[in-house]
Amino acid sequence: MIDVNLINGIALAFEGDAVYSMYIRRHLILKGMTKPNKLHQEATKYVSAKAQARLIALMLEEQVLTEKEEEIYKRGRNTNSHTKAKNADVVTYRMSTGFEAVMGYLHMTENLERLESLVSWCIQKVEG
Repeated sequence: MIDVNLINGIALAFEGDAVYSMYIRRHLILKGMTKPNKLHQEATKYVSAKAQARLIALMLEEQVLTEKEEEIYKRGRNTNSHTKAKNADVVTYRMSTGFEAVMGYLHMTENLERLESLVSWCIQKVEG
């Protein structure tokens, strides 16, 4: 078994992207949204690179993250991914990669209570 602390930021973000999207999709469906186009439109408000960059900036500003989570965020943000964002500038894309790395790290370390707490926090911020 690999030590999660040694996994690179891109791999953590890969995991985090899927996990965070799953939580958001579940949230939207449980709110009663069932039409695919509407689900996609709404999900974008939570899972786009721009949305995730805004959320991580708020987390940092409001000091929501633990020291370890900030370290993971920076690892994800600073990793060179060799890919380009479709609808975001490089800084936004890197911030969102860091956001996803935190989600992936929490999931891979099975810290689901903390993961779900952060997802709920994000939902509250998006929904205002």
